[in-house]
Amino acid sequence: MSEAPAPGAGPHPEDLPQLMEAMRSVGSGLELHATLERICETAAELADASYAAIGVVAEDGDGLAEFVYQGVGGEASRLIGRLPGGRKGLLGALIRESEPLRLADLNADPQSFGLTEDHPPMRSFLGVPIHVDGEIFGNLYLADKRSGGPFDDHDLDMVRVLAREAGIAVRNAHLYEAAKQRERWIDGSVAVTTALLSGGDADEALQVVAEQARRLSGAAAALVLLPASAGGLEIVAVASEHPSRVLGLVVPPESEVVSQLLAGHDVFVEDAADDPRLDAELTRGYGPTMILPLQSDGRVLGTLLMARGTGARQFSGAERTLATQFASQAALALMMAEAQRDRERLAVYEDRDRIARDLHDLVIQRLFATGMMLESAQRGTLVPEVRKGVGKAVDELDVTIQEIRTAIFALQQGPADVPAGLRTRVLRESNMAAVPLGFKPSHHFAGPVDTVVGELTAKNLIAALREALSNAFRHAAASRIDVTVDATVQMPDGRAGVRLTVADDGVGIPQGGRRSGLKNLKRRAESLGGDSWYGPGIGENGGGASVVWEAPY
Repeated sequence: MSEAPAPGAGPHPEDLPQLMEAMRSVGSGLELHATLERICETAAELADASYAAIGVVAEDGDGLAEFVYQGVGGEASRLIGRLPGGRKGLLGALIRESEPLRLADLNADPQSFGLTEDHPPMRSFLGVPIHVDGEIFGNLYLADKRSGGPFDDHDLDMVRVLAREAGIAVRNAHLYEAAKQRERWIDGSVAVTTALLSGGDADEALQVVAEQARRLSGAAAALVLLPASAGGLEIVAVASEHPSRVLGLVVPPESEVVSQLLAGHDVFVEDAADDPRLDAELTRGYGPTMILPLQSDGRVLGTLLMARGTGARQFSGAERTLATQFASQAALALMMAEAQRDRERLAVYEDRDRIARDLHDLVIQRLFATGMMLESAQRGTLVPEVRKGVGKAVDELDVTIQEIRTAIFALQQGPADVPAGLRTRVLRESNMAAVPLGFKPSHHFAGPVDTVVGELTAKNLIAALREALSNAFRHAAASRIDVTVDATVQMPDGRAGVRLTVADDGVGIPQGGRRSGLKNLKRRAESLGGDSWYGPGIGENGGGASVVWEAPY
C-alpha cells in the first residue's frame, strides 16, 4: 500500500551532527555526477537503506535523462542492463506527482512493475523529490531498510532535509558545469578560428572544425558539409569514432533538410536513423542529431552536423545554444579565411602580372637586341667556326624567347584555365615544392591515372601529396625525393585502387617524434576505405623515409 506522508515534525536535535556532516559531504564538490553520487551515498547512510538512486528528470519533463545509483554491484548492474526511462510505473508517477512517497512493500503497489528477474529484491521504498530553483530536478529513491522494517517518519524528515541541501548542491554544480562547458566551447571556437586563419591547407582547417565539434558536443560523429558545384551539400570533413566512408557524399538539393539549412534554419532530430528526411547511408547507427547552418552576415557557407549514437541522450537546450554559437563563430572564421585567401590570391595575380610585364618589356627586348647584335657580328666575320658558333647562339636565343613567351602566357592564366588531370596536378604540386626544397622531385606514373581515378580520390591524393612534400621539406633535410602514382594497385578487399608513394633520402622519421601529419594522411585514406603507412627511404641502407597512401578509385 502506498502512502503520501504529511510533513513531519523535523529531525530530532540529536540528529543535527549527523545532518550537518551529511550536508557538508553533499556540498563538498562541484562536479555534477560526483555530487549526485555523494547525495546517493549520504541518503543511504541517513536512512539506513541498502539501495539509493537519483533520477534526473529530462528537460521536457518526460522521463529520466540520467540515473545514478548506489548499492547495486557491477555484475548485478550488468545483468539488469538498460537503466530505467522513468516514463511509466512508480518512477513515472513520482515525476508526475512530485510528492514524497513511502511504501512498506514495493512489490504490493500496483504502480511498481518493470523490474527484471535479475534485479535485486526490494521491499520498503521511500521517494523524495529534489527541487532546484523552485523546479523539479529529479527524485531521490531509497529502498530496503537494512533493519528489515519500513522507512518511518524520522527517515522521511532526515531525507527531506538532505533533499533541500541536495537542491542547493545540484544548483551550484549546474552553474559550475555550465561555466566549464561554455569555457570549453569558447576554447574550441578559438582553435577553429586559429586553424582557419593560419593560411594552411583548407581541408585540414575544416577537419579541425569537425573534430572540435565532435569533442565539444560529445557526439559520435561530426561532419562539415559545403555547397556542391552541382547543388546540394557535399561532405568535406569527417570526425568519427570509427572509420567512415561518407567523405565526398553529396546530399542532393531535393532533400528537405538541405532546403531548410540553405535557408539558414537549424535542424534538430531526435533519432536520425528513423527520420525520413535524412539519407539512410549518412545516418545509419546514429540517434540524436544537430544540423546547423554555418552562416554569417546572412550568407550560408556550409553546414555542421553532430550526431550521437543510437539510444544516447538528447542534446540539451544549453548544448544546442552553445553549438549554434560555435557554428556562427566557425562561419565567421570561414568567411574571414575566404577573404584572406582572396587577398592572397589577388596579391599573387598582381605579382604574376608584374613578372609577366617585366619579362616581356625587359628580358625579351634585351634578348632580341642581343640576337640582332650577334647576327650583325655573324655577317661581319669571315671565320667559318665563328659564324657557325654565333649562328648557334642566335638559334638558342630564339628558343629562349619562345620559352619565355610560353611562361608569360602561363603566368596570365587563371586557375580555371589549368588542365584538371591528376597527372597535371601531381606535376604542379611537385613543381611548387621545388622552390622551398631547392630541387625538383622526380616523378613516375603507372597506369591510366587521368582516366580511372575519380575526382574524390584524386582530390584527396593531391592533399596527401601536399602533406607528404611539406613534411619532407620541414623535417627530412633530403637531397632527393621520388614521387610515384600507381593506378594499377589492387586493394586488400579486391577493389582497384591508386597508390601514392613519396620517398626521400633524408634523416628519416625520428622515434617518439610528432606524428600529426602522418595521422592526417591515415585518416584521409581511411575515410575513403584505404590506408596509409610509412617505411624505409631511398637513401643509403634504407636511409630517409617513404610515405605510402592508397585508396580505391
